[in-house]
Order: sequence, then structure tokens, then C-alpha cells
Amino acid sequence: MDIKNKRILVLGGFGLVGQAVIKRLMVEGPEHIVITSMTKAEAESSVKYFSDLYRDKGTTFEPFWGNLFVRDAWKEEAREAILSDEVKRDRLIEDTLGDLTEDVLTSNTLYSAIEWARPDAIIDCINTSTAIAYQDLFSMSRQVRMALKNEGTPAATAGGATEMVERLLASLYIPQLIRHVQILHRALIDFKVNAYLKIGTSGTGGMGLNIPFTHSEERPSRVLLSKSSIAGAHSLLLFLMARTPHAATIVKEIKPTATIAWKEVKYGPIRKGGKAIELEQVAYEDAETLGSQLALRNWGEGKKDGVLEAVYIDTGENGIFSKGEFESISALGLMEMVTPEEIAENVARELMGASTGKDIMGALDASTMGPSYRAGYLRESALQMMSALEEKTDTASVAFEMLGPPRLAKLLFEAHLLKLIAKDFDGVKRHTPAELSEKSEQILKGNGMLRSQMISIGIPILTVDGKKLVRGQSLKIPPAKYGTTVDLNDDLRDTYAREGWVDLRTENMAIWQQRLVNIRAESEAFADDTGSGPDRSPSYWDNFNSINEGRLAAWIFTCEEGGERVKR
Repeated sequence: MDIKNKRILVLGGFGLVGQAVIKRLMVEGPEHIVITSMTKAEAESSVKYFSDLYRDKGTTFEPFWGNLFVRDAWKEEAREAILSDEVKRDRLIEDTLGDLTEDVLTSNTLYSAIEWARPDAIIDCINTSTAIAYQDLFSMSRQVRMALKNEGTPAATAGGATEMVERLLASLYIPQLIRHVQILHRALIDFKVNAYLKIGTSGTGGMGLNIPFTHSEERPSRVLLSKSSIAGAHSLLLFLMARTPHAATIVKEIKPTATIAWKEVKYGPIRKGGKAIELEQVAYEDAETLGSQLALRNWGEGKKDGVLEAVYIDTGENGIFSKGEFESISALGLMEMVTPEEIAENVARELMGASTGKDIMGALDASTMGPSYRAGYLRESALQMMSALEEKTDTASVAFEMLGPPRLAKLLFEAHLLKLIAKDFDGVKRHTPAELSEKSEQILKGNGMLRSQMISIGIPILTVDGKKLVRGQSLKIPPAKYGTTVDLNDDLRDTYAREGWVDLRTENMAIWQQRLVNIRAESEAFADDTGSGPDRSPSYWDNFNSINEGRLAAWIFTCEEGGERVKR
């Protein structure tokens, strides 16, 4: 895409890579750049910096701040404050593990940021895997187990085992990542964003499982491997998003695999977690005598005298390093180094349509195996063998609901009923919806085997009047995750019928009739086309002289519900 005069949203624009990206984008002359950061001070200082730096360029800058992974109302609250509030903690769990409702969607900070910025393109420089994985489920899990065994921990004593379990649920990695991508996907569609480009991570600076830089006594630590796991899962979710019709027209990811450096070299206080490290003074003679236990925190009186000051290199999100640390980490054969400007150059070139060879989505597209000619050819053989065996055994292989969704089984059974009633497209058209409903009910009353097949796999039958349900012991819709019973009203009944009940009502039969009309019109528009353009010509539908349940269901999923794959 052309960046000139476009609106750009840079998520994490205060950071090292974010700032380099903005500088590179400015070469192309964007109209407006929204810069996000976790805090208001960071976002506003970044806007001031770029506004002063490019005051004569005509580009305007605007700040947005807050935690993009929680509700907009909580975006400036510390995560610990949210988790400590029982009401908010319960809401956070539901936001993460519950259904993606309109309230969950529109109240989210990321959705609000995209709605507010209305960007043509989004550059996501946030280290998402670090934000999620460093919540450290492993330590939390140990505390929960100890609390449940009544062994007692400070956290357990303060809040009880229930609170600790809830904190664990609120911190589960994969549900957080899935919800984040779901919200992003909807926002890209709702606000017609033309491009989304993620700057991801490998989690280990490009090194393998032998990485010597770790976070605990393990090598490598589970927390570090969690970061890599989330980074990989994130890439595959973006891969799916890139293959989804009607989402962003461009979905790309650049994944640096080296130490990203640097922002500045300075002498001054060494800060950790925003606070200068205080120098502790302990006389050599006051050394602790080792015994059977060792205090890990708060030992002795802890006399403080000044703060640690030294020469350091600021590497942005990865923190600050001493000369020795930086020299070791970036050494040849270890993490080595890539500059933020090199990343930014690849970002800009990919965004403008150039092929840098560094896009993870493009690499996955090129290296994953897709459908093959051989499989397509042999598929027809399998279908022919199944049809022959159906005829030989005088049975109908309609649906088993092994893979799902229940809607597929429901559609297949309804199409099968039409096939038994009318044989072909014209036969369905000659009936009124009421006649199709009545005959469907007659078939199911008389054909106990077909009726049994439906209800035995959890697909019930909604009667013609919509007031009764012929059902087995269990139902696929609504799913059992909602409990042993659910509320039911007319709207919910209609929803459940659409998603997984064989629906004998006349309004559903009218929908089926209209579908066949639409299919025929679509197909006959290509009746004279002898080229390779049409996927579903009249011959595909046997010139409308039969009803093929599988092809009808496939058409519905593809054309009515937008389920078609992009890459073939």
C-alpha cells in the first residue's frame, strides 16, 4: 500500500523498534500517526518528540495509552490492582474465557484504540508473547497447589485458595492470546483497516534450547519457553487471519531473531522496574552462618547507601545492560545483534508491497503443504466407492457429527429430507414450504432408523409447529459447557435450531427453497462459459437433476457464511 497521506496506528510506538518504525515511515509522508504506549507519560512524550522532530513535515501525531489486553475502563490500572478486586477479577476471567460478546469486544482497549484511530494500517510493535508469558503460570500453580493442600503461603493466607485459583484462570496463556487475536480480527474488519503488520519474536533471541541466558536455575527456563510457545502460537493465529476473507487486505509478520539494539549509551542510575537499584552495605564480618534453611528475601537490616550508577546501553524493551553483559549477549555465535533500523526498513518495504523475504506469513504460505492434484483426483474415487456401497447396502451415509460442527450435520440431514421428498431442484420448487414441512414430518414419523440416526448423534428434530423437540439423551446444541440446563425462549430456540437442530418449520423450508433458486441462478450465469473460470457450473450440480447433500452444505458454508479459504 502507499503510505503517503495515510493514517497509521503504531502499537508500542514508545519503544525502541516502534520509534525506528515511525522514523522510517516518515520518509513516505503519512498524514497522521497515532502512537500507543502503556502509560500516558510515555505516549505523550513520544508524540512531543516526533512533533518537534518533524514539525515541518505536515504529519500530525496523537497519543493513545493503556493496557490493550483489558477493558478500556481499566486500561490505566495495574494488573495486580485488577486481580486484587474480586468483581474486576471475575469480569476479567469472563472476558478471557467466556464467549466473545459485543460487550467484551467493544469494551476492550485494543478495539477502542483501533476504533478511535481509524487507521489505514497498523504496525504492532508490542512484544505480545512477553506480556502474556511473563505472568508466570508455573509459580502461580505451585502456590495454588500449596494452598489447596493447606500448606499455607502468604498469598493463600491473604486471599484464600479460591482467589488464587481465579488468578490462575485469569492468567492462562492461550485463552488470553486467542481472545486478543479474536478482538484484533473483528476490529480490522469493523474499521476497514487495509494492513496489519506484526513485529514478533522467537522468544530466545534466535537461539535454541541450549540458550545460556535464562530466567532461573533451569536452562532454558519454562517461562522463557512459554514466551517462545506464545510467539509461535501467535504466528499461526496470524497465519489463519491472513487466510480469512474480508479481514485486513494485508497481514504480515516480521520476526527478528537476534538482540535488538540499541537506543542510547549513557552513564547514570541503573533502574529495574522503573526504580534505581539501591546499594546495600554489609560488612564482611556480618556474613551469614549457613544452616538448614536460607532466607530468600528480607534478610538482615539491609542498610542502604546511595544507588548503583554505571555506564549502560539501553536496548529498549529488552532492558539495559552493562558493557560486559552486552558484549557477551551480542557476541558472535550467541544472540548476536540486529538494529531497529533494519527491522523498520523491512517493515516499511513489506507494507509498501515489496518482498523482503522476511515476512513470516509469506514463508508459511510458501512452505506449508496445501491441497494437491492427486488428492483431488482420488477424492472422486472415494466418493464413488462410498456411493456404490450405499446402494449395495441400501443405506444413506448422511452425518455422524464426529468432526462437527453440529450445523453441518443439521444441514446434511435437512438436505437429505429434501432429497427423499423431491428428488431434484425442480421437485423442491413444485412444493410449497408447508408441503415440504408436512412431508418431512411424515418421513421422520415412518422412518425410525433415520430418526434414530439423528437423535443418537445429538441432533434433535424441531417439529413443524416449533413447540416440540424429538431428541435423544444428549444434545450437541446448546453445548454442555453451559451446564446441565439452559434457559429457553423463542429467540434462543431459533438460534439453536439454526446451529444444530433439524428444523421442520415452514420458514426453514422456505429458506431451503430460496437457496436452491440462488444456486441455480449462480450456476446458470456460467452455463455458456466453457473456460476454467466457474467453480460450480450446471454440470457440477448434475444439471439440477438430483440433490447432493454434501455439495449443498459446502455451498452454504462457502457462499452464505463466508467460510471459503483464501489459499487453495
